[in-house]
Amino acid sequence: MIAYITGKITHKDPTFVILETHGLGYEIHISLYTSTALPAPGETCKLHTYQHIREDAQTLYGFADPDEKVLFMDLIGVSGIGPNTALTMLSTLAPNELRQAILMENVKAVQSIKGIGGKTAQRLILELRDKMKKAGIMAQANVPNYRMGGNPVREEALAALITLGIPKPVAEKSVDTILKREGEEISVEQLIRLALR
Repeated sequence: MIAYITGKITHKDPTFVILETHGLGYEIHISLYTSTALPAPGETCKLHTYQHIREDAQTLYGFADPDEKVLFMDLIGVSGIGPNTALTMLSTLAPNELRQAILMENVKAVQSIKGIGGKTAQRLILELRDKMKKAGIMAQANVPNYRMGGNPVREEALAALITLGIPKPVAEKSVDTILKREGEEISVEQLIRLALR
């Protein structure tokens, strides 16, 4: 098992990076959360990795933060959630937001993630809630409701803005400010247009 790789970023995409170390280029799948935390191509970084081996493929998944890797490992431990689904979950909600949704038993927020149905969301919450509480992770009442409500318009706009190269923290701040001002009835297109101004 490869625990981590330190190397130079030779290619960076919102969903994967190529990290070169000692003449080898590792293609590593990443979440949008990790993508925004990584430096620009040409810089050196360290990614905590998980190697997924199947009959037909060996895939590396990388995380800028070891805490994100821990949550990823918890997610893939749930029946019906594979590495790609777990990565989608971590691209839709930041690790802290996802943990809070699980701890607060917010099925709607978890279900808003692409590829997660009602039964899978309930199973995920059921299997991980107590595990997180035993690890000392507590629900926080100060997480804004519009984030924990799993607003699909917000998530879609954020994904689009990040794909366009806007850093996640900047995109989140802009989108959240617009949602407070304009209300949650705004369309994805309007939200993206206003955020790009």
